[in-house]
Amino acid sequence: MTAEVEIEARNRCELCERKVSQITIHHLVPRSQAKRRKGSTLPTAKLCPPCHKQLHALFSNRDLKMRYAGIEELKAAPEMQKFLNWVRKQDPNKRVRVKSA
Repeated sequence: MTAEVEIEARNRCELCERKVSQITIHHLVPRSQAKRRKGSTLPTAKLCPPCHKQLHALFSNRDLKMRYAGIEELKAAPEMQKFLNWVRKQDPNKRVRVKSA
């Protein structure tokens, strides 16, 4: 993998799939809901700030743990699909306001 491809993969949101300048780390099973063993790590996803904020505005930590503990489940959630369709059309360098459903 070339350095250019590696940088592009690191800066792509796993939900909206846009190339963005900033990435946040989302714990697919919220830390407050996880039972961790010593030395174990929780699965994470790289999300842009708007997608990360939107999913926390829509879903409780319990819902995230029980129903949406994977990227494919989040993408398929009806509540997220409308937002994802909209945010994909937005300039990734502009700040996006997030509203709860």
